[in-house]
Amino acid sequence: MQKNDKQSVQGFDICTKSAAVIGCGGLGTNVAVHLAGSGIGKLLLWDFDEVESRNLNRQFMYTLEDEGKAKSLVLNNKIKQYAPDCRVESVCVKIENISQLFSAADFDIVILAVDNIACREIVSAFCEANGIPYINGSVNGFYGTAYLCIPGKTPSLEAAGGLEKSEGITLSPSMSAGIIGALEAKLAVDYFLGKTDSAGKLLCYDGNTIQELSLQGA
Repeated sequence: MQKNDKQSVQGFDICTKSAAVIGCGGLGTNVAVHLAGSGIGKLLLWDFDEVESRNLNRQFMYTLEDEGKAKSLVLNNKIKQYAPDCRVESVCVKIENISQLFSAADFDIVILAVDNIACREIVSAFCEANGIPYINGSVNGFYGTAYLCIPGKTPSLEAAGGLEKSEGITLSPSMSAGIIGALEAKLAVDYFLGKTDSAGKLLCYDGNTIQELSLQGA
């Protein structure tokens, strides 16, 4: 499906927008495919890890044939096949300091799809320092959250509790990653379209319902 076809079906056009997706696992694969399917113009896929068979239950864009290959490169190729009009770039480097993220500054929004607190701290600090909107997603079993932060206008990810370590982390089923990944993509599309009512509000999924918690202060 070409971008003009997507626009006619969806009623909106985000072909001039771009997003840097940090993490290409269960959340990141969902974020990337939903944004590509919505007609986004450019994606940066960032992940240093390789495809593992034990994670395929929730990382649906990969197969057993991809095991041992770099996630960001495999996802890059598959997104190009799925949405050939989308320009896709990949980075296969572990994020260990803010200086590595200079390339992400050229994107309209940064989307965190990682399970690593240290990475979240580095990326959120980079976005706060550079005034770049960012979205964080996290899952733990049948529980998950999604949060859109606009620096200077909404509470930071730290204030939203996104940098706190979770107790009793369990394996997450595919539907949890699918729901939160889709929510992250939806928040990004809303931001592109100027709909920021959900910014600064923590979206919580508990396996039965999705609740919106308003946070106070910037």
